[in-house]
Amino acid sequence: MIKTILITCCLLSMFLLACSKTETTTPTSSATPATKAPAASTPSGAATASTTAGKVGVAECDAFIEAYENCVNNKVPATMRPQFNAGLASWRKQWHDLAANPQTKPTLVQVCKTQLETAKTSMKAYGCAF
Repeated sequence: MIKTILITCCLLSMFLLACSKTETTTPTSSATPATKAPAASTPSGAATASTTAGKVGVAECDAFIEAYENCVNNKVPATMRPQFNAGLASWRKQWHDLAANPQTKPTLVQVCKTQLETAKTSMKAYGCAF
């Protein structure tokens, strides 16, 4: 019962984050090419440092977070990054907490795979490929 509730909560929070990102992609999709070049050079070192510091402990989740963070730092316009980074921080904390519990850790593999599939669609407007 607890597993079901935790999975449901995670999926709902991820769904809400994905929906909020989708809404913001529409008005900024035309601005993406203008901000793409400057954005790529600035955060590459920052992405590596923050990804390394915040490992979840589940390979699928860590790979997703790294790919998503690289997408945000290299493709998303700078004005939109704080919103995406807040979502990343939330995922990291929630998933890290769930990974610390031996009863919920196995469920994270599917949660992260599901979130990856959602991100493939929601981040397509920014030219991200996962």
